[in-house]
Amino acid sequence: MQHFALTIIGRDRPGIVSSTAEILYQLGCNIADSSNNILGGQFAMILIISHPTITDRDEIEQAFSQLEEQGLSVFVRTLKPGGEQRPELPGELCMISVYGSDKPGIVYQVAKVLSENNINIIDLNTKLIGTAERPVYVMMCETLLPENLETDELKAMMNELKNRLHVDISVRTVTPVEL
Repeated sequence: MQHFALTIIGRDRPGIVSSTAEILYQLGCNIADSSNNILGGQFAMILIISHPTITDRDEIEQAFSQLEEQGLSVFVRTLKPGGEQRPELPGELCMISVYGSDKPGIVYQVAKVLSENNINIIDLNTKLIGTAERPVYVMMCETLLPENLETDELKAMMNELKNRLHVDISVRTVTPVEL
């Protein structure tokens, strides 16, 4: 079975998810994994989809021409075998929350410390909240610690960064729930 990465981006409006799901349903595609978000005023969606007989990404792109006519950008990428599977990653899940004045470099500084310590970022979201007069930058980062790193060590690293960036940073472990 061939797997594809499908990305759709465009000005947010109601109905984008429904229209996308309808096209995929009519094609006979299965949605294996997905992420949807509003970034600024833009809707962004990425899906990992599969089909038992379609092997050409152009066939999928053509099915989405009606969405492109409505101002959305659609991109399809063929995945190499195994690219659709979420790897088993050992380690402890941690959530890092950052709150502070909006300024350049927050994501970079946090991501740099994580990368230097072989900490995998599984999910990262940022938002600007508050008012125009008092904006607050929020970053939520789900991470996976390598087996040789303790949560207290990560907390110490983030505490140093907290003092350097003058933001509030908290770290908590996450207990995964199996369904």
